[in-house]
Amino acid sequence: MPALYVVPTPIGNLEDMTLRAIRILKEVQLIAAEDTRTTRVLLDHYEITTPLISYHEHNKLQRLEDIFQALESGDVALVSDAGMPGISDPGYELITAAIEHGVNIIPLPGANAAVAALVASGMPTDSFVFMGFPPRKTSHLRQFVEALVDEKRTMVFYESPHRIRTTLSVLAEIFGDRPIALARELTKMYEEILRGNLTDLIVHFAETQPRGEMTLVVRGKPEDEILLWDETRVRAALAARLADGEKRSRAVKAVSDESGWDRRTLYDMDI
Repeated sequence: MPALYVVPTPIGNLEDMTLRAIRILKEVQLIAAEDTRTTRVLLDHYEITTPLISYHEHNKLQRLEDIFQALESGDVALVSDAGMPGISDPGYELITAAIEHGVNIIPLPGANAAVAALVASGMPTDSFVFMGFPPRKTSHLRQFVEALVDEKRTMVFYESPHRIRTTLSVLAEIFGDRPIALARELTKMYEEILRGNLTDLIVHFAETQPRGEMTLVVRGKPEDEILLWDETRVRAALAARLADGEKRSRAVKAVSDESGWDRRTLYDMDI
């Protein structure tokens, strides 16, 4: 039975291709790539001459028919620009459609920025959650982060250089000064891993121009977080600030910092 091979590609360093991945890309009858120009550089480097078609966010619906037609007579490989296909890219939809059509899915292990950053971060790795790219609009980003305020697992995010300052500021506003690691340009010449607290990175990027794709690893909510105030005092303080006309987000942040209560609980209080 023909199969769809999910083939990871290097996230920067071309030497991170596995021997099996190279063999599979040579043996399949078709390669579906997120960006054929990027993939062509990789294929030329390893002297792979397999036919190549594009499969990306803007043509994925039209390309499904071509890919399934190819699968009727042979194997197809799915690759993304970098890393594991299906992780924060349109390959996910091709994989689910192939499953619905009864196609055998064969994943290959390989390069992945999220896992590489996690293991180098120094954060707990026994339990973590991958959140992909946060929303771009600041109001949606704030809602996204607020929903994670009680998350105890290590959190991993992707972010672009032109959004990193806003994202770090919102994380610090809602999480407080949590420990964080930021991995930049992994496996490339200028690879850099920054470790510290959120405020440390905010200061760093206030003085340094952000460059390169970034992976953030943020520590989850501490298990031993101390509640300094009882509920009666918390409600009174929050109600007083709101009565003075303070925005709820600002009032919640202030009371959370003073009381030790988490922000999500304060947001949800009926006051």
